Amino acid sequence: MKLFTFLSILTLLCSSVMAVDVLKSVLITYPPETPDSVVNQAKKAVVEAGGIITHEYKLIKGFAAKVGETVLQSVSALGKEYQVLVEEDEEVHAMGGL
Repeated sequence: MKLFTFLSILTLLCSSVMAVDVLKSVLITYPPETPDSVVNQAKKAVVEAGGIITHEYKLIKGFAAKVGETVLQSVSALGKEYQVLVEEDEEVHAMGGL
């Protein structure tokens, strides 16, 4: 009986570890005419799903965040009408990587 209990707990732990969504750094931007409520709804979805807002932009409408893949799909669906742009945050160099 102890072996069965041990195996059950081990299976449960393994499945919960595999279910963890890997966080990605992304930029989420919207056209200027997008209502603030749409952007706020996206930020709320990110935070509720365990993501982190790392920066809120002032010159452009949008924000940077660390989120899981499932949240990216939700944010994309929420902003589809407003042409949301979701892209991975990458390092950019002016001199081609020098």
